[in-house]
Amino acid sequence: MTKKAKVLAALRTGSELTAKQIASRYSVGNPYEVIRSLRAEGVCIYGNAKTNSKGDTNTFFRIGTPNRKMVAAAYAMLGADAV
Repeated sequence: MTKKAKVLAALRTGSELTAKQIASRYSVGNPYEVIRSLRAEGVCIYGNAKTNSKGDTNTFFRIGTPNRKMVAAAYAMLGADAV
């Protein structure tokens, strides 16, 4: 199983992971590149910024369902090739 596949499997279970967690748990050199390549494959990954009690902000990545506007934009961009 590739590192990208392991990250995808973790996200599909409902986990929210930071870039630091992805790098350490799955030995990924550039976690942002893994997220970018999964998005390019059509996986809907959201990055949610959360601030802890110390004021530090981290981005947590999770898989979500695209809203109607996102789907409409994709169809408008791809045209008839989207089906």
